Amino acid sequence: MPPSNFLLYAIPALIWGSTWFVITFQLGKVDPLISVVYRYLVAGTLMMLYCLIRKVPMRFTPRQHFFMALQGAFLFGINYWMAYKAEEYIPSGLMAVAFSTIVFSNSILGYFLMGKRINKGVMIGAILGLTGTTLIFSKEFFFMAYSEQILLGSGIAMLSVVLASLGNLASARNSAAGIPVVQANAFGMVYGAGLMALLAMILGKEFTFEWTQSYILSLLYLSIFGSITAFGFYLTLVGRIGADKAAYALVVIPIISIFLSTLFEDYQLTWFAFGGVVLIVLGNLFALRKRKGIKTA
Repeated sequence: MPPSNFLLYAIPALIWGSTWFVITFQLGKVDPLISVVYRYLVAGTLMMLYCLIRKVPMRFTPRQHFFMALQGAFLFGINYWMAYKAEEYIPSGLMAVAFSTIVFSNSILGYFLMGKRINKGVMIGAILGLTGTTLIFSKEFFFMAYSEQILLGSGIAMLSVVLASLGNLASARNSAAGIPVVQANAFGMVYGAGLMALLAMILGKEFTFEWTQSYILSLLYLSIFGSITAFGFYLTLVGRIGADKAAYALVVIPIISIFLSTLFEDYQLTWFAFGGVVLIVLGNLFALRKRKGIKTA
């Protein structure tokens, strides 16, 4: 992988590895749907200001706006609402495993919706990564009392994954159509925030705000780093190497999550967890290896 692509791969993984921990500071008084609206309203506004300052082209056809809105709805809206809701029911470890499956989802949906060939190396690497993630959180899984709440949370988590995959494919389609990532993200985030706000009004949600340091700082972190920075790098990578390989960046997130848990939550690194990390690294090497006679982006 060229150095520039590696940075596009590593930076989102590092940032999103921390966001699952930060999201917990958003749960509480404010409804998750409203928190998603605030997150992408802040991110979209900042992105729009950046585009205006840089004076980049902002005129697009109605068809292009439709697909940017589609990207916003799936990638900057409904999927995150589902993710926030899932964390109300299930442990963050189970959420990490759920998002590890996005590699399979991207490949399968890419095959059926866009006719893209399923990359066997990515699929085998994803299996190794998913196995490693399960090993890392094996203690939590073995001692978790399975209930209707856990099943409901798991179902919501998997729905979030499928929606995120559709958003990835919409982004890949927009890149292929010549829409720059920055403008697509700017419009997509604004559309996503607007659609979520409309949904909140339809559902009768109250637009409350939590004026605490932890809520405000976590909102700014998720908006600026978790949304603007991470998605900017990640979706650029999607445009270069495809949604299936790019999604493997999400499989290494549990490694960062484990590091943060060790620092802030007294997580004890076990041999199972260490073996899981090894499998994730091996899965990375397998999924991203360069085949002989085939050029990679």
